[in-house]
Amino acid sequence: MALPGSVSTCLSPPVHYMICKLGFEKKDIYDINNIVSENGEVCWQAVTEHLHYLESDQSVDYIKSVQSLGPVCESVNLHFKSLTKDQFVVQYAVWFHWTNYTELFLEVFDVLQYAQATEVVLGLMKLTSCLERALGDVYLLIGKDCPFLLRDLLASEQLAVVFGQDVMDVLRVFIGSPYGLNLRNVLWHGFTSPQEIPAKYCAMLLFLTAGLGQLLQTYLLKTKYILVHRPYVTFISLEELVAFPDLNHETLCVAEELVQVSNFIFKSMVPFWMAALTAFKQSRYADCVILLLPQLEAGLRLLFTTTNKCPNRLLTAEMLKKHLDNEEINQLPSVLEEPAMEFLWDFLNHQEGPRIRDHLSHGEINLKTFPRELANQIVAFAITLLCRFSDEDTVAFKQLFMEIKRSSKKKAVQEHVIIKPLMTCASCYRSQFHPISRLKKQVLECMKSIHLWPELPTVSEEHVQSVKGLEGNTETSSLFLKMAEILSQVQQYLPQNCCSPDDPINTIVTERLLVKLCDKHVCTLYSPRPVLEVLVVLRKICTQCHQVSEQVIASIELRYKQWMKKTLRSRQRHNYLRMLNSIKFLSPVLRLILLLITLEVINVHLVCKKTPSDYQQYLKFLKSVLQYTENLVTYTSPEKNKWDETEELTNKALIKIRNFSDRKLTLIQSAT
Repeated sequence: MALPGSVSTCLSPPVHYMICKLGFEKKDIYDINNIVSENGEVCWQAVTEHLHYLESDQSVDYIKSVQSLGPVCESVNLHFKSLTKDQFVVQYAVWFHWTNYTELFLEVFDVLQYAQATEVVLGLMKLTSCLERALGDVYLLIGKDCPFLLRDLLASEQLAVVFGQDVMDVLRVFIGSPYGLNLRNVLWHGFTSPQEIPAKYCAMLLFLTAGLGQLLQTYLLKTKYILVHRPYVTFISLEELVAFPDLNHETLCVAEELVQVSNFIFKSMVPFWMAALTAFKQSRYADCVILLLPQLEAGLRLLFTTTNKCPNRLLTAEMLKKHLDNEEINQLPSVLEEPAMEFLWDFLNHQEGPRIRDHLSHGEINLKTFPRELANQIVAFAITLLCRFSDEDTVAFKQLFMEIKRSSKKKAVQEHVIIKPLMTCASCYRSQFHPISRLKKQVLECMKSIHLWPELPTVSEEHVQSVKGLEGNTETSSLFLKMAEILSQVQQYLPQNCCSPDDPINTIVTERLLVKLCDKHVCTLYSPRPVLEVLVVLRKICTQCHQVSEQVIASIELRYKQWMKKTLRSRQRHNYLRMLNSIKFLSPVLRLILLLITLEVINVHLVCKKTPSDYQQYLKFLKSVLQYTENLVTYTSPEKNKWDETEELTNKALIKIRNFSDRKLTLIQSAT
């Protein structure tokens, strides 16, 4: 698909004027000695006196304030340029300690000496995210539940108490308010090209951060409070995030060529893409992703407006929504296709996913230890978009692939030998972090736990049968009969020839069967609220089942050791043997519940076809199953050990499940 690349700016005219022109209209020159002392102490009055307020409601007049602060920013920028690195460190370094990342601010000073546009933007993005995180730490000195949005944080009473309201108003002129320069948002959402951000605003925010450090020190000395920094977010289970192969030098070189010919990129944004790829090559993985994420958003915005024929939305589009403002269907998902949409939701939106942009833009990640694995996934995915949305009829694109054909000395294909593995991985991607995907993972993890039971050391069966009341127990036999009836009701939804009606559940509901069922693809995009509500309950049920399994394993191992050492009292021995008898039916019960959960997940979208009355009945039924599993956790805990009650509890639960299934109110029954 060919996309228009002639747009000169992604800033609306008012925002472009605010950022690129307004702060340059006044030509006043201010003596830096009136703004900062020789030892680097910020004179806040010399800054706050440039604030203007509306007469109507005394809120900040952002236009006049930006206009008035423009020359101050220029003076600060020139001041920093006049300092050597050593002078800057002596005067200012100590005032950045409150941010918990002093070296970042020293890096920004270095960037300002050369004012290379792309590096200035990168420095400003890192500065604003780190500043936001530090301000959140200050907020928590006297407040609870730090606001998620920067604008709410800056408008909070708590920060006004620490720094003063006029100081916070100055900050809001630069970041946090959509009516001001709003530098943080326009940068992190990919609206600006490198040349549109004046370096003097980066210098001013560096200066203000030092000034905030001075004010904070005064406040801490006065109150005796101690500033505590929240721990960084860490990415665990990185193997779950790996969807693409490791990028090598050759692939990155091809990517650099694609950047020049792809219609996915605004031409004014090319420097950002090249800088991102360079950062990856230099192992600066956080820098790479910080540069690339806003550009992915900008490219998707361009694709969104082209696909939906709404060029007026280029400056504001929210690309991943299901519907447009006029309630028409958003066509972007159909163009990107489901795997790409699932990747975007996984890495950016799903609560249990890495949520890379949120964590980076809010300063929640240690930039020094950002994992290569994560950066590799974002870069690889970006490369596939560059390739997919390049116009193959352009001369430049044809020349690129002719060069690749000659260099590879292999038969060229449309997606050629270097990019094809990435394209294949992108087309096969399945969500890992949607609640449906997480539930499937839970089911399999629980099954692995239950699968361990037969391997656990136990006393002989003769000892178990010696307990009075357990020999030929008709209640236990009744449980197996009920389970067989339930299984027969769902057998038609299982793979053909996987079992016969006479097979015991433990040989039918195996890890292999659940893996096969969980491998069935279920659409995860735009799951409606009823689906999500059902998934919440199913996940809780699965969690309780896993807890039961882990408790049983721990109890069996402990009691066996005590049995062998002959340290169990008579009552404990009796209870241990009853437990061994109970797990004969608990294992198939848990397996059956996991099977039913899996079948419900596969058909979960059918919940939307239920009438409101049937849906409420269904939800109530699921919650009753949840109640059963919660009680099971209690009864099988080391503190309770209520094995006789467990049997009675299970009997009632199986009757309820069988009867409900008989009425065909479950999702799988609804599918017929």
